[in-house]
Amino acid sequence: MIAFIERHREVFGVGPICRVLGIAPSTFYAHKAVERDPELASARAKRDRTDETAIKRVFEASRGRYGARKVWHVLRREGRDIARCTVERLMRAMQIQGVVRGKKVITTNPDAAQPCPDDKVNRAFVAQMPNQLWVSDFTYVSSWQGTVYVAFVIDVFARKIVGWRVSTSMTTGFVLDALNQAICQRAPSEADKLIHHSDRGSQYLSIKYTERLAEAGIDTSVGSVGDSYDNALAESIIGLFKTEVINFLGPWKSVGQVEWETLKWVDWYNTERLHSAIGYVTPREKEEAFLADLSAVEKAA
Repeated sequence: MIAFIERHREVFGVGPICRVLGIAPSTFYAHKAVERDPELASARAKRDRTDETAIKRVFEASRGRYGARKVWHVLRREGRDIARCTVERLMRAMQIQGVVRGKKVITTNPDAAQPCPDDKVNRAFVAQMPNQLWVSDFTYVSSWQGTVYVAFVIDVFARKIVGWRVSTSMTTGFVLDALNQAICQRAPSEADKLIHHSDRGSQYLSIKYTERLAEAGIDTSVGSVGDSYDNALAESIIGLFKTEVINFLGPWKSVGQVEWETLKWVDWYNTERLHSAIGYVTPREKEEAFLADLSAVEKAA
């Protein structure tokens, strides 16, 4: 903002520019005075410079995805005593902001003709432990090589992505690959009483997909036709993916580029990204804390 005023002051004058920007002219002159003589900087100005360095570091570590709220939580986790309004003020002054979500695009086509399991979730996307409830969905990406599809399987307890797949075709095999990855990584047992929830897309209602769930001892749950709220959690994660990867880093040249950036994002999402729904910790931290508590209870018993 100060640089903007400096560039245009000869044409419009400092006063008129400050009125339009909603700041006091004295703010501009104070900044210029500090530039000429750093010793004149107030305690707040010196603190702001230190905070700006920390904010820039956190912002760049998120690859420009974090807004003021997430930046503030990261700084607080690091032990920095800073107010959220200060982060917001400094990010405005630095002219940086996080990504903003766009509108959701519907990709899964319901197949009302196929037999459909009951909805065992009823929009209550809550789990008390890992491997209790999974949700699945997929989306599409436009690339220079054609349409690319990306599927996810999410464990609801810690909002952790446990399976994903990128494909050039919207087939049952594509979403089945994501499910097989989740089953391989998580190794659920019948004792977990795991429920897998999806919408009524034909891929998720196919014989191969439902047979694989049954083979792994996983119960099935399917939302109602045309009701986005019945698979809202999966759609929310996909919304993050579209915002933080597809819309943010595009346009996309190839399938390989989409797959590589998806792999990097899934790793960052699971191990570093703070999630508001689980108390501003990462999915990995949420699960590790649960396992630590469980181990402590077992030892006490």
